[in-house]
Amino acid sequence: MLEIALSVLALVCLGLIGACVWLALQQRHAAQLQAERDAARDQRIKELSKRLDTYLAGSVRMGEELHELRRIVAPLPDKLSQIEQRDPSSLSFTQAARLVGLGASVDDLTQSCGLTQAEAELVSKLHRPKPQKP
Repeated sequence: MLEIALSVLALVCLGLIGACVWLALQQRHAAQLQAERDAARDQRIKELSKRLDTYLAGSVRMGEELHELRRIVAPLPDKLSQIEQRDPSSLSFTQAARLVGLGASVDDLTQSCGLTQAEAELVSKLHRPKPQKP
């Protein structure tokens, strides 16, 4: 009976040893898979970091350009007020725009509205009737 118990105990020990070896192999395999996943994750993080740096650099450039545009546009309201407060006897830009719509030339605008050549050309380009497409 003791021999049977020892035999059963020996078989149980062999089974436990086999289970431990199998679990060790499974753990090693799981660690290897985890290492591969970690490497892939780290690579993805590096790629995303590069993209984020690119977006940040673009945002900084846009911010700088926006700041420059604000600097350029800031004096425009004062200039517009100065233009609007010109001699009331001269025709306004609105009237010059109407004349362009009626077919007035740049020379007509400079003579009748008191605009400079550059102003007349600008008004003419801005308010010139667009040719209709057939």
